[in-house]
Amino acid sequence: MENIVQHIEALIFASEQSVEFFDIKQIIRDALDLELSNEDVENAIKLIESKYADSAFAIQLYHINNGYQFLTKKEYNKIVNQLQIHRSKKKLSQAALETLAIIAYRQPITKLEIEQIRGVSCDYSIQKLLEKDLIQISGKSEAIGKPLLYSTSKLFMDYFGINSTADLPKLKDILTEEQSIGESTE
Repeated sequence: MENIVQHIEALIFASEQSVEFFDIKQIIRDALDLELSNEDVENAIKLIESKYADSAFAIQLYHINNGYQFLTKKEYNKIVNQLQIHRSKKKLSQAALETLAIIAYRQPITKLEIEQIRGVSCDYSIQKLLEKDLIQISGKSEAIGKPLLYSTSKLFMDYFGINSTADLPKLKDILTEEQSIGESTE
């Protein structure tokens, strides 16, 4: 197959983590029904490395953690870091705040339990909270399918200035405050 280099390039590019040599061979075999030799894969990787070593490209193929991954070249770190800072400053949506509150008060909790409380899907909110390191995966439930359990992170505790979930405001106190807002004093 003449465009095997492009297939391997696309495979590595699409992966968020490094792709191991064996995985490249297996995925190509499964997807294209093509058995590649080690030499075929090595030659393809060398061609990709050579292509992206050119200064015309801001990314490069790196051998990391027993695999291959595209990363930006070091001279572009400042701009990429600025992007990360910009993204991290964005405010949480109302849905994400609700999801975070549910996790904080009910942790450890599964996604299904959160969705049952909120009444809507919370995939996106959980993803954003994980990206911002406000929550973490804290294990697996014993329920059928062993769903992931979510809990608040150390960053959450630091951000809100608390040492444990026991320091969170009591729900009864919050409800009393909300009910007293706007009441007439006649």
